[in-house]
Amino acid sequence: MVSEINLNDPRLCAILDGTIKLFYEFGIKNLNMDDISRLLKISKKTLYQYAKSKEDLIEKLFYYDELKWEKKITEIKLKNLNAIDVLIQVSIVVSEQIGKFDPKLKFEMKKYYESVFHNFMQIKQAHIFEQISGNITKGITEGLYRDSLNVELVAGLYVRNLVDMHNKDYCFIENITFDQVFEAMFENHIRAIATPEGIEYFEKRKSEIIQLNKNINN
Repeated sequence: MVSEINLNDPRLCAILDGTIKLFYEFGIKNLNMDDISRLLKISKKTLYQYAKSKEDLIEKLFYYDELKWEKKITEIKLKNLNAIDVLIQVSIVVSEQIGKFDPKLKFEMKKYYESVFHNFMQIKQAHIFEQISGNITKGITEGLYRDSLNVELVAGLYVRNLVDMHNKDYCFIENITFDQVFEAMFENHIRAIATPEGIEYFEKRKSEIIQLNKNINN
């Protein structure tokens, strides 16, 4: 499936971006392929050239999202940052992606396209886990994270926190913003795994982390 999606195909990207906007506006269940082609102002023949059915189109949307995620992660890695700076940027990208997933769309996905949704979430979380595991290993090598860490356990807990923090009942305290939850979660994670050198570096970057997260979520 991933190999069938070409990010350099402007028509395909326009169809997928347009379909995402339609789903946010009208919901998934309320639109069929005829509606999508009409609202996107393309012929049904063109739409079916790229997706053989509505389920196939939804599956492509998920993989399209995954390819864009991989592209962002690659761009972050090319900056040659240390482990803490990479974790900052990766965490914000992950948090941003999960946070923009409308609860109503999530409900419809789970109800009407359960297997597609389940497969995507498994792939997404596996990729995030892989990135966080690699980050921990990198941080240990750089002397920023403690070398006694259980990499798989720490990575798994961190991924779970990133996913769970978007649930509406994750934080039961009133008047606490999402930004505050993210900042506290990230700081707790760093302080739990970092060496004294890592904590010292984190303290220098702390105010920039907070501002970066606010800029992305505004």
